[in-house]
Amino acid sequence: MSLEIGIVGLPNAGKSTLFNALTKANAAVAKYPFTTIEPNVGIAAVPDERLLAVAQVVKPETVTPATIKFVDIAGLVKGAHRGEGLGNKFLGHIRNVDAIAMVVRCFRAPDVPHPFQEIDPITDIEVLDTEMALADMETVENRLAKVRSAAKAHPKEFKETIELLESLREHLALGKRAASWDGEEGQALVKELNLLTGKARIFVANVSEEDLPDGGELASRVRQKALEEMTEAVVICAPLEEELARWPEEEARTYLKEIGLEEPGLNKLVRAGYKLLGLITFFTATGRREVRAWPIRYGTTAWEAAGKIHSDMQKGFIRAEVINWKDFVEAGSWAEARNRGLVRIEGRDYIVQDGDVIHIRFSP
Repeated sequence: MSLEIGIVGLPNAGKSTLFNALTKANAAVAKYPFTTIEPNVGIAAVPDERLLAVAQVVKPETVTPATIKFVDIAGLVKGAHRGEGLGNKFLGHIRNVDAIAMVVRCFRAPDVPHPFQEIDPITDIEVLDTEMALADMETVENRLAKVRSAAKAHPKEFKETIELLESLREHLALGKRAASWDGEEGQALVKELNLLTGKARIFVANVSEEDLPDGGELASRVRQKALEEMTEAVVICAPLEEELARWPEEEARTYLKEIGLEEPGLNKLVRAGYKLLGLITFFTATGRREVRAWPIRYGTTAWEAAGKIHSDMQKGFIRAEVINWKDFVEAGSWAEARNRGLVRIEGRDYIVQDGDVIHIRFSP
């Protein structure tokens, strides 16, 4: 399962700095627009104390966390949908991501240029929304042209599709996001067209270190916007996070406590992204070779989960031995968990729950 979150924002909002901190990939960062010409792609581990607790019991050779792929594109500017700042090319880079992390500038720094005179994260969000909506309208118009051409020979066959597309175009023209367009059939079309405004999103308020931990007044505007959209906002100081990513873990933890933070903002962002994608985690801990966290969508069956581990497990699936991670840690081993009657036998249609430790029995 390749799950991607696109990082978007205006120039110098701190996207590439955040990307560096998330993935430790050292993407180029500079104080001028369009540093990022081609998209940067990196993998970030999902922090999970449950995985570490299971690993302490098993003591494996390898511990493998769940991961999310992040895609960092160049800053968008007003007119991006028309190609301003090469924006239409960059917008194309994020059409295939599963969700969007919108980085907005909530810090004031005279030496770091900003597209507008006033630092206002809500204005920045509106500019980004407008550019993505206009790009989506162009996508809808192109599809409409193709469908109308096909409808000349078979008008009745394409009548409903044309009406749907026209309704979607009107919805976007009103400045509304495709994600708020009603109807199951309509949302299926939004997904098929890969519309940017149809993707789930979270807001990232990039603040100065002095404004931590709450982020200050500018970040509060972003939190209010997220509340209105019923999504999440994460407050982060991207330069600090990038620096702390290079520090020894204990030193970083001590410094965070000194400034009022219990953990890095990156942890909150990755977990928020994981939640945004509708993911849960199950664990495998058989033998002492590897303990691994597996990301799956809620509603995944044991049979489907077996296929994520290995296709042979899915083909030869017999049963799943399942235990909650807390019970597994408390028991201290598979053998003791079985002795206590904590291990359940589940069939192929069992819906995997978040935090399950699963051992698949299969016929090779």
